Amino acid sequence: MAMTPRERVLAAMRKEKLDRPPVAVFTQSATIGQMEKLGVFWPEAHSNPKAMAILGAGQADVLGFEAVRAPFCLTAEAETMGCTVDPGKQDRTPMLKKHPFMFDPMTGEYDEPNLMSPEDFLKNGRALAAQEGIKLLKQQKGKEYAVIAGNTGPFTLAGHLVSTENLVFGIMMAPDEVKKWVDAVNPISKAYTQALADAGADVIQMSEPSASTDLLSPEMFDEFAGAYLAKSLAPVKNAFSVLHICGNTAPILENMVATKVSGLSIEEKVDPKAAVKAVGKKTVLIGNVGCVNPLLQGTPDDCMKHGKIVREAGFDVVAPGCGLSALTKNENLIALVKGVKG
Repeated sequence: MAMTPRERVLAAMRKEKLDRPPVAVFTQSATIGQMEKLGVFWPEAHSNPKAMAILGAGQADVLGFEAVRAPFCLTAEAETMGCTVDPGKQDRTPMLKKHPFMFDPMTGEYDEPNLMSPEDFLKNGRALAAQEGIKLLKQQKGKEYAVIAGNTGPFTLAGHLVSTENLVFGIMMAPDEVKKWVDAVNPISKAYTQALADAGADVIQMSEPSASTDLLSPEMFDEFAGAYLAKSLAPVKNAFSVLHICGNTAPILENMVATKVSGLSIEEKVDPKAAVKAVGKKTVLIGNVGCVNPLLQGTPDDCMKHGKIVREAGFDVVAPGCGLSALTKNENLIALVKGVKG
């Protein structure tokens, strides 16, 4: 009997032998093409649970991918915790505009991380809206599709509160102050991760872009990001845990595996065969079709070809390597699906 999309994705997350890998968007999945087909749009879908659930199912309902996923940005936690956020537009995700706390390694001025409790966090703002959106996705699509919930890693979230540039600079100037902030944020990250799983998510995909090799060395990653991910993401109950980091993650693939998450989502800057050779037997690999080239800028044939390359390299789930641009065309994404499904 043929597997349902849900069965295929969950089997892949267990590294069970399959005739082919599933094809799904684990990172930001919404596009204008889906919005127009479904009649729901950004920015409403960032905060309205019903709209969020409809658009989160768009990758399956409109494009034929084998999972559903919400929410659509990395500002929900920061806004709930007091950051000023531009809500974005139909073609642009929300953007941070103001950090609520002082953290200045040059002057030595540091606010204390007097944050809201995890319990209060879960009951407020877009953090609450995301939980409600995931509940609806589970009710409406969970029998057929795996439900993926996205959230923000603790190092990145700490940077949202105090400025990422200053936080990274602080690693050299005031490492204890940096740890104080990530220590303060991590219980909220852990509670939110578990709350999304409790709401019905089968997979929690946590993005930690500020821990990329563009900003942190492998040693810095272990100390200021990996150690916290091992406590807030990896232990989630009743869900798989997937860590996504942008950029060239080749130097930190082993470090990412060491966090003991269920799987890794990586970009196209890592050669797919090299990634499978390095860690493919140790963890679930998800990715790594390029979001800019071919998905945004290429042709349907390009997208189909790249999907086949990643499939043949041995990735457990073929997926866009990072969050989709809202401008990505439906025909390119449909071609990726066809290239993997055959």
